[in-house]
Amino acid sequence: MPGTWQLFVNYEPDLPVSEMSNPLTRDIDRAPARGIVKMLQACDAQMFQDESGAAYERLLSDRVVKSLMEVAERVQLILKDPQDGLIVLSGCGTSGRLAFLSRFNRKLRQLNRAAVCSYIIAGGDRSLLSSQEAPEDDPMLGALSLKKVSGGKKRVLFIGISCGLSAPFVAGQLDFCLQHPDVYTPVLVGFNPAHQARNEAIPGCTLTFRSVVARMQDLAKMQKAFLINPVLGPEAISGSSRMKGGSATKILLEAVFSAAHAAHFSRTPITYKYLIVCFSLQCGGRVCYLSWGFLGLLGLIDASECKPTFGAGKIMNTPFSVLCLQDPEFGVAHDDFLNGVLPRLTDKDTVLLLYSHDVDGMAELARRVREKTSNMHAVYHQTDGDAAAQQVSVYLSSLSTRVPSDGGHADLQPEHAYTRCWKGREGTAVPQIRSARDNSDVVPLALVCLLTGCSIKEAKSRLEQKPVVREAVEACLLEQQASSLGSL
Repeated sequence: MPGTWQLFVNYEPDLPVSEMSNPLTRDIDRAPARGIVKMLQACDAQMFQDESGAAYERLLSDRVVKSLMEVAERVQLILKDPQDGLIVLSGCGTSGRLAFLSRFNRKLRQLNRAAVCSYIIAGGDRSLLSSQEAPEDDPMLGALSLKKVSGGKKRVLFIGISCGLSAPFVAGQLDFCLQHPDVYTPVLVGFNPAHQARNEAIPGCTLTFRSVVARMQDLAKMQKAFLINPVLGPEAISGSSRMKGGSATKILLEAVFSAAHAAHFSRTPITYKYLIVCFSLQCGGRVCYLSWGFLGLLGLIDASECKPTFGAGKIMNTPFSVLCLQDPEFGVAHDDFLNGVLPRLTDKDTVLLLYSHDVDGMAELARRVREKTSNMHAVYHQTDGDAAAQQVSVYLSSLSTRVPSDGGHADLQPEHAYTRCWKGREGTAVPQIRSARDNSDVVPLALVCLLTGCSIKEAKSRLEQKPVVREAVEACLLEQQASSLGSL
């Protein structure tokens, strides 16, 4: 059950929630592929667990949603005044990569608007492609990075991401914001209760992450700082915060930016109701796909476990058409949507349009959907001069795909040039990190050595015989036990 870990009063009491083991995946190392998938699905379901009976605030808790509204309003203010304002997203490792991914400058450029969003990742752009651990532990480097990227701006909304409320790099940036409240509004995104923020002293300074969080909590009462820290439950793999933590980070950031974008460009008010539609399925809403031509079939396959894709009917074969006539539940034509679904659409529902042609028909259908719900999105294939691009303003968000002119490849184009990704790293790697980076299976070897007291050579031999760490440890301990008994 989703909340199993909370049923034990003293369940791993010395660990923050993000570092606990999850009872649902206790045997994941021995499970078959299908069992692993089911375990991961059950763990993900914990993210959306109802708050009732929970010891901590959850993703859909009132305070969390209201905080998202307030942050979205700050984003909207910067959209109104892009010359003097800036939004900075920052994090370490996966959190920093999500900061890079979640910028919406490309969307603004499509609308001929100024870019207002920047990102920082500990270790610089090289960390987008490989782990750079040393800079993550440097709060001063974090503060200097923020100061550099935001120089000359009069209003900066800083969103620091630290899933475990523990990253020194982010703590230094938050502290810098708190020292300059006339310019910076700090937002902290993480997934532990505030009292579980790391309290160990950070080498080289007097800060602890918990002390920074405590100062932010005081300012949050006056809406001068924001703490968004719903508890998601333990990760499927203990401490691997890129899993549920990464998913929830993306959900929260997209909810904030979608709401702010809609408020500024579509005059859709930022309300509790609007924010909650970002979680349509968790609120009892539906997700409907509307599509044309072959894309209808692709959508149908993608949504085969959910509601049908309307618009797929024309290209389905005759037996399927007969099935549609026999059971309305299998109706996937546009008429089925217009007659059976459209009249009952609400803002709880999400509608996704998939198209690349027949724009006239799409525009009329999109207009009718827009009258029922503002939560409408689009994925479309764009060619030069295509009228599809002209429909973008109707949607809450859109994704355009384009085939490269030479048919060869598509480049990811980050804001910083590709060649700059490979400039010198910030910070110096300690010898242990440098050594570990060039070796494989470091963690399994370390676990076997620590849990059994055997040498590295012995641990390697055990793992070659039994690749599952638990089984290698058990075999080693059994042999040690037998050896001890034999010597008596």
